[in-house]
Amino acid sequence: MTITQSRMMFAGVMLLLVPRMALAQSRAEAWLFPADLVKTVIRNELNTSDVREMRWKYLLVKEVDGKQETREVVETKSGSLDRLIAIAGTPLTDGQQRDETERILRLSHNPEEQRKLEQTRRRDAEQCNAFLQMVPDAFLFQYAGESGDLIKLTFNPNPVFRPPSREGKVLHEMAGEIWVDAKQQRLVSINGQLVNEVKFAGGLLGHLEKGGQFAVKRAEVAPAHWEVTEMTVNMRGKALLFKTISVQQRELHRNFDRVPDDLTISDAAALLLKQSLIAARR
Repeated sequence: MTITQSRMMFAGVMLLLVPRMALAQSRAEAWLFPADLVKTVIRNELNTSDVREMRWKYLLVKEVDGKQETREVVETKSGSLDRLIAIAGTPLTDGQQRDETERILRLSHNPEEQRKLEQTRRRDAEQCNAFLQMVPDAFLFQYAGESGDLIKLTFNPNPVFRPPSREGKVLHEMAGEIWVDAKQQRLVSINGQLVNEVKFAGGLLGHLEKGGQFAVKRAEVAPAHWEVTEMTVNMRGKALLFKTISVQQRELHRNFDRVPDDLTISDAAALLLKQSLIAARR
């Protein structure tokens, strides 16, 4: 319900809203202050020291600008290794499978490439943490309902927030909704849309058009362990030298299976190639 609608129906809904708020208050810490609930959720996402880190093997279906690939991904302590298994839903040819096997073998015997994987893993983790750390300050939050153990919050740009980076500038122009698990106080999903055009260096370095969207969904794949299961990005704009940019991307992560927590890149390569051999024999 929008703010305008809630004002029009204020007298009628207050009797229903108050008991619902009281119910949620007994299940969610900091219910009286939406911003405090968000801070608690983000703190839980960032502070995983009390939860054993797990590694997974999963299926990734990724579509970028209309081109779809399906990959089998294995996480290791040094980064993720993947094997391409289908293009646009069609299994690889014998030649493509040989190319993938050679690529995986080269990487598993190349310390420099493995070092790059580790650097990528660390950079991605740092960027993810920086994004999450900005969320409580970048937005103003309001409660918008609940469904079972889930609480819905809407968010709009906080006018006093000063973005520290380009990513922060894009984030700050978003409005949307998030869902949190009230019992575990973990992030379940976040959906945002650019409410204004975002210009970089006054437009000299490019811009993103108003209306761009992103969405992330997460699920508990093991007790107290949450992973991204779906991500969608739909952005358009102009880059440097007026080059048109279009980010149309969707990822589906599914079929999560545990692998040893101390798995190495070489171990992951052996696992992927074993799976490839099994698939080839079918």
